Amino acid sequence: MKLLDLTLPSPAGNLACDEALLNGSEDGKAEEILRFWEPREYFVVVGYANQVETEVDVAACKANHVPVFRRCSGGGTVLQGPGCLNYTLVLRITGHHSLASISGANKFIMEQNRAAIESTIPDPQFAIAVRGHTDLTIGERKFSGNSQRRHRHSLLFHGTFLLNLDLSLVAKFLRAPSKQPDYRNNRSHTEFLTNLNVPSTRLKEALGKMWKATGDLCDYPERATQKLVAEKYSTAKWNFKL
Repeated sequence: MKLLDLTLPSPAGNLACDEALLNGSEDGKAEEILRFWEPREYFVVVGYANQVETEVDVAACKANHVPVFRRCSGGGTVLQGPGCLNYTLVLRITGHHSLASISGANKFIMEQNRAAIESTIPDPQFAIAVRGHTDLTIGERKFSGNSQRRHRHSLLFHGTFLLNLDLSLVAKFLRAPSKQPDYRNNRSHTEFLTNLNVPSTRLKEALGKMWKATGDLCDYPERATQKLVAEKYSTAKWNFKL
């Protein structure tokens, strides 16, 4: 597996890069990849099937110049910004029995991530747990959400770790989610979310070790990324399609 620690200048570029990496793997042009990127500005990202008006306080976002984007994978809506660490796994399905189904991939990848993160927190007050299929929690509070997109031969699995995000902004820009895991119990964003409060460098090191990302990826699919930005991720047709 190759490591790519790359944050592009724009949110659209970072989202497009994930899809371009998946497409490159599906075409047989890329190895398995672990990527990291860290947002430099605030923006909202809705899941592939989310309705923007249902999940996002659009008026608040417009008033505060917080743009809204849509990703190519499922899952819920999130606020991105300084204090978040994003990771991306592009894995080959062929030959990996544990990745053969959506539920199997969720279980395998989330357990790997849980173990890696637990190793960064000596003597935690609460155990790190996988909840609601693709959430990571400390006690009853969520600090990571994840989602996947599958092609025939490869899959994209990506997510966000809340390290020291200003959590008060989540309630400012996001509505209560239309779909909630049972363990949330209708709690507000501020009652439900928490920060992991570890340096991103420590977390990246632990995840890189867990996934055996031993070599740096020297290049990324820049042209394919730019094409996706122009035709998809920078357009209202895609971002506000629902």
